[in-house]
Amino acid sequence: MAKSRVYYECQTCGRRSPRYMGKCPGCGEFNTLIEMVEEPEPSPAAARKGVPRSQPQRLGDIVADAEERYPVPVEELSRVLGGGLVPGSVVLVGGDPGIGKSTLLLQVAALLEQVAGPVLYVSGEESERQIRMRAERLGLSAQQVFLVTETEMGAILAHVEQVKPRLLIVDSIQTTYFEGKAAAAGSVSQVRDCAAQLRELAKSSGIAIFLVGHVTKEGIIAGPRVLEHIVDTVLYLEGDRFQAYRLLRSVKNRFGPTNEVGVFEMRDRGLIEVANPSEVFIAERVVSAPGSAIAVTLEGTRPLLVEVQALASQTVYPNPRRTANGIDFNRMLLITAVLTQRVGIRLFEKDVFINVISGLKIDEPAADLAIAIAVASSVRDRPVYADMAFVGEIGLSGELRAVSQTSMRVREAAKLGFRQVMVPRTHRKDEAPPAGVKLLRVRTIGEALDLALLADGRESHERTDG
Repeated sequence: MAKSRVYYECQTCGRRSPRYMGKCPGCGEFNTLIEMVEEPEPSPAAARKGVPRSQPQRLGDIVADAEERYPVPVEELSRVLGGGLVPGSVVLVGGDPGIGKSTLLLQVAALLEQVAGPVLYVSGEESERQIRMRAERLGLSAQQVFLVTETEMGAILAHVEQVKPRLLIVDSIQTTYFEGKAAAAGSVSQVRDCAAQLRELAKSSGIAIFLVGHVTKEGIIAGPRVLEHIVDTVLYLEGDRFQAYRLLRSVKNRFGPTNEVGVFEMRDRGLIEVANPSEVFIAERVVSAPGSAIAVTLEGTRPLLVEVQALASQTVYPNPRRTANGIDFNRMLLITAVLTQRVGIRLFEKDVFINVISGLKIDEPAADLAIAIAVASSVRDRPVYADMAFVGEIGLSGELRAVSQTSMRVREAAKLGFRQVMVPRTHRKDEAPPAGVKLLRVRTIGEALDLALLADGRESHERTDG
């Protein structure tokens, strides 16, 4: 008879080790190895005796009908999910503590019970009374939303069998565990096995499942990386807790496009969707203020206009500071180096601070031009034209490079009243801009600064459309 053996498993990356080590050799984290007991595996002969639960089918015999979806009354969430909630799908929602994950899912439960059927909300962190108090604060009333406080997986499955819901919400996956398994709740093995069991439940019964996941200090979902491979969709709820706006971002979706984003505003009645986020993000912009520029960025298939602010101040220290909020720090260093070397702006004696308004995070290089214009505007103390937006990536030689979906970005800027959009010269000339909008095609960052910054306080001067 095979014997059980003891091993040590990292709670961050899942690496196994035969002995204890203070530092995990896989991920480099300290004090993350936990003692585990490995149960003996069945013999190959016993494994072969199992009866298969499925039968192979020819690819051409499989019916490929379009997947029916539950309509989600929240348009921003429906966009991120790819047009609705697919029955039998597993959606993982992550985010910082207090960002609004439980609030959003409680609102979704109250809305979907009207179109999908009964909803079972399983909480491992709050009591039924606390959830009821939140529902009353949000003004929610639902007759087919069932609440239960439970963390043991066997009991959760029993509740599912009793209620027979069409939607199951587990808050959170890190608090669930299997009775009798030699591991604590939240460990790598418990999270992996519980998620796999819920996935089997979803695929076999057609129940749509939302899982809430904790995040680490780096902002990624805690637990083994295999957790994100098990589920069908991974959503992140992002935003500054001191700001009212939240971004629901999709990073994986088997039933729709990835990198979609939904915009919400946190109010006393819960998360309210923002229909026109571009208008909201630039609503408090101070016109003709030095160091401010409008970038047209793309979040999935949605163009957004965001304000980028920069401040360059004289420093008395030999090593000037570089602070980036909302953009990649290395990207900021690249842009400041290009401005210093290719344009001649003396940034080596100035502290540079860059901030994206409303707590947004810009990951794509299409905002390079707006960032560079904002920095140069602050250094030269010359404001940018109020009706001008910027699109373009900056190369190390100071040239501007084209980005994807430029025409869509230009149309979004035109809808919000911008009459001039600066784009790289390589942008296709056969695509006419909207009526009343002028495209300023530039080749280098030096040309862009000559056209973008106000000269001697004048509001306009002659330009040529290259």
